[in-house]
Amino acid sequence: DLIVHVRDITHPETILQKATVLSVLKNLNLPSHLLDSMVEVHNKVDLIERYKPTEENALAISALHGHGLEELKEEMEKKILTATGKKILTVNVNLEGPQLSWLYKEATVQEVEVKPEDGTATVKVIIGNSAFGRYKNLFPN
Repeated sequence: DLIVHVRDITHPETILQKATVLSVLKNLNLPSHLLDSMVEVHNKVDLIERYKPTEENALAISALHGHGLEELKEEMEKKILTATGKKILTVNVNLEGPQLSWLYKEATVQEVEVKPEDGTATVKVIIGNSAFGRYKNLFPN
């Protein structure tokens, strides 16, 4: 669903390496949307003082120090959701009914925060459009 190209931006041949990788990917006859949505990541930016990516849409990270990893995670999540036609939703469910069980079967449940005072839970899920449509029909409230 997604190609992430991580480059050692400190390597003296980093531009040539990028060209080589892109050439290999193009020769694999991958769908154009995969190449168009590729995430470009510049790693080891901690070794370059005041580094700013010179390439549009490139993400600067330092895997060693954790710099930029949250932004990378968010970008990857956004692109994967777009590519798969899914979305992340937070829904409130009544724990006495079948909603939570249904969500576990039909979606990917990421978090469940139970509210024991009223017998409900806030549930964060990754769900496709058709499954969400079925959910709304089954549980209109």
